[in-house]
Amino acid sequence: MIALGCDHGGYELKQEIIAWLDKQGLAYKDYGCYSTESVDYPEYAHVVAHAVADGTCERGILICGTGIGISIAANKVKGIRAALCTDCFMAEATRQHNDANILALGGRVIGPGLALKIVETFLNTPFSGDERHMRRIAKIEE
Repeated sequence: MIALGCDHGGYELKQEIIAWLDKQGLAYKDYGCYSTESVDYPEYAHVVAHAVADGTCERGILICGTGIGISIAANKVKGIRAALCTDCFMAEATRQHNDANILALGGRVIGPGLALKIVETFLNTPFSGDERHMRRIAKIEE
């Protein structure tokens, strides 16, 4: 299960991602927001981050205007490794090296075509499990 969340700046891109997830037959839970009306992104970052941290959802996708604020807010939750990605290389590397569990995107930064490729890369790339990466993740969690 994938947890989805956004603020008003990420609403339209979230709708594109939902359509893609539906087409792929992937299960998700939409934690909001549900329109382009102005909201506070930390609320959505926290609910998605907690759903991932407590195991309700395996991974999350968060979207705000730039992806910056929502990723900062999500990373405040213990056990969350949210990564802001603007290309497929970043999405692949953060999964392989950081075992990132939340992808953050900027709805006003990248278009839907690239965003969907980033989402696909993030969801389909496994963590490498290499000892050096596990050691580094453990240091992050300290």
